[in-house]
Amino acid sequence: MELIDFILHVDRHLTEFVAANGIWVYGLLFLIVFVETGFVVMPLLPGDSLLFAAGAIAATGAMDPVVLCLLLFVAAALGDTVNYHIGHYIGPKVFEHENRFIKREYLLQTRAFFEQHGGKTIIIARFMPIIRTFAPFVAGVGAMRYPRFLAFNLVGAALWVVSFVVLGYYFGNLPVVKENFTLVIFAIIGISVMPGIIAWARHKLDARSQG
Repeated sequence: MELIDFILHVDRHLTEFVAANGIWVYGLLFLIVFVETGFVVMPLLPGDSLLFAAGAIAATGAMDPVVLCLLLFVAAALGDTVNYHIGHYIGPKVFEHENRFIKREYLLQTRAFFEQHGGKTIIIARFMPIIRTFAPFVAGVGAMRYPRFLAFNLVGAALWVVSFVVLGYYFGNLPVVKENFTLVIFAIIGISVMPGIIAWARHKLDARSQG
């Protein structure tokens, strides 16, 4: 329940943290982005809404937007790199059995997404909750060589961080957005998960037609 409250009211919680801890907000944001992208067991952290809210707060002067983008770019790229190497270490056996820490259904969905979109999955997945966390892990399991993965990783991290921070910076403090921030968060989540739902539905339909 605390996680849900944080996701839905991330702007308020971040504002309170900045007021109480000042510059340490950079460390908090770095940690959250790194953990969401770096550890496959933590797919439900609020990446998109967090970046949007951080951009909105930066627009008030509480944070430097350039430093914010650079720092979170490093966190996102480093997180995917760690996740890739964890997947590479564990290997293909992870697909064979249900794991108490890693939801097999999400793994299979992400692998299907890879089969449909190839290497650009690493970029597309940045904008899709859950798949964002599982994509580098699946790539490490065997879907992609590291140099190719790294290129997609850096491009995806830059696009993801900069786009949401800039959107938050320029639109997050508009009265209509501030007064309906929870609805904005739901809209961001809905738009983010829609491509994954469509891809999953297409995969199921293709499987049925082939069967």
